[in-house]
Amino acid sequence: MKPVVAIIAPGAMGAAVGQRLSEHGLEVRTLLAGRSPASAARAKAAGLKAVDEAGIVAADLILSILPPGDALGLAESLAPKLAAVDRKPVFVDCNAVSPNTAIAVAAAIAPSGAPFVDAGIIGGPPTPDGKGPTFYASGSPAAAFTALGEYGLKIRWLDGPVGAASALKMSYAGITKGLTALGAAMMLAATRAGMAAALHRELAESQPMLLAWLGRSVPGMYPKAYRWVAEMEEIAGFVGEDAAAGKIFEGAAGLYTRLAADVAGNRLETGALTAFLERKP
Repeated sequence: MKPVVAIIAPGAMGAAVGQRLSEHGLEVRTLLAGRSPASAARAKAAGLKAVDEAGIVAADLILSILPPGDALGLAESLAPKLAAVDRKPVFVDCNAVSPNTAIAVAAAIAPSGAPFVDAGIIGGPPTPDGKGPTFYASGSPAAAFTALGEYGLKIRWLDGPVGAASALKMSYAGITKGLTALGAAMMLAATRAGMAAALHRELAESQPMLLAWLGRSVPGMYPKAYRWVAEMEEIAGFVGEDAAAGKIFEGAAGLYTRLAADVAGNRLETGALTAFLERKP
């Protein structure tokens, strides 16, 4: 029997993962209550079936793919519904959260009796050319989740408890999204100081690979900045006892908060970043 998968929610990643599974012959369900018309359209285009919460908990697996600030709330909301059904789905938390938050999500699910998997997604949404992210997972191995490797997902198990996969995700995102924040901050500083052209020229000459990477990562960040705020806060919590490192990611959260507001407003700062990156060497 092919597994039935529920994905909450059909954002850019969730819808693309659902489409990949649907294209491999699986029934993929989602919850659209309270979601925007854009989410509903994205879910329909991806081949996801809209159901109510009863339909969600009747699936074989539930993949939670949300902004990190919503991860615990979803688990607390679904736990009573999971407790009420005899056949328990595997609950897979795929969110960019710290190990402590992953443990809290697992604790919220535990009374329901549903198996729990801690997962971290590294990489962008699946694309039509076959590329897709890697799902790193830890905790008690769940055969049902491993089986999704037969339906288009790349899954790697880590030797560790709940929290191990989240630790890897935090470490990776801290480098990539942290570097995006650092690059954006310094490009804006150079622009304010009248040194944008000189900095761009120097980067093009001495750090061409870094400039090319920033040219992809910084514009790609604009529509995601609002979601990266909570992720930076989770990373700040993850680095824990390293107070200096914590301040770095608290600062990154503040920067992404400001850039998210800029995207929704006059786009002065994101416009300045785009102008910097589109300069000719």
